[in-house]
Amino acid sequence: MSVRELLENINREDQSVPLALKKAIPQIELLVQAIVVRMKQGGRLFYIGAGTSGRLGIVDASECPPTYGVSPDLVIGLIAGGDTAIRQAVEFAEDDKDGAWRDMSPYNPTSFDTVIGIAASGRTPYVTGGLQKAREAGLLTGSVSCNPDAEISAVAEYPVEVITGPEFVTGSTRMKAGTAQKLVLNMISTAVMVQLGHVRGNKMVDMQLSNHKLVERGTRMIMDELNIAEGEASALLNKWGSVRKAVDFYREQHARD
Repeated sequence: MSVRELLENINREDQSVPLALKKAIPQIELLVQAIVVRMKQGGRLFYIGAGTSGRLGIVDASECPPTYGVSPDLVIGLIAGGDTAIRQAVEFAEDDKDGAWRDMSPYNPTSFDTVIGIAASGRTPYVTGGLQKAREAGLLTGSVSCNPDAEISAVAEYPVEVITGPEFVTGSTRMKAGTAQKLVLNMISTAVMVQLGHVRGNKMVDMQLSNHKLVERGTRMIMDELNIAEGEASALLNKWGSVRKAVDFYREQHARD
């Protein structure tokens, strides 16, 4: 194939992912509803995976604190082989059936917590073993895989299967399967955070103001919400350090006046 043909054919395959994901929405809905119940009682969300799947879980977990202002210990991503495996493969780490539970142990998991195992093949030992141990300990268990009747689906209470089919490069599950997993994790974490009240309208009112771009975005959010000038909005944000707190203070102040 020419370069253009390669790109067009990869793109054609990628277009099938959202359609496959749409079929799994009822499964995702049940998982999200169950997670929210636990998290409202103080539970946390763990992602466990190997290779690309593990990296995707870490990415989703790491984006929750800056986006929603939650503690880094609320959503936790764990990968077979530890942090080294984020950048390079760790040989045979995914074959360790006890590895995930061992990696979770320092966090002292409780029955209020949720574990989602991510595995495109649906049979990674690190993931299946971790889900089994978690379920035995009373944690809520979910899974995300891309094969029908996956092994982890039989272990998890709330399995999600997005059947993406053969990859453009055979076996390269970082492609369609990876895209599907990323989209599922986006849906899960976003829906959970909305249900937990970290979004107003469609605004990230609890986001961390960790750079100039986000400070400017927060200022605009306050301006739009309260219909006030930029200077006043900026002063409120600087004082309170949070869009939510700034808006609530302004409204309380003016309600008294």
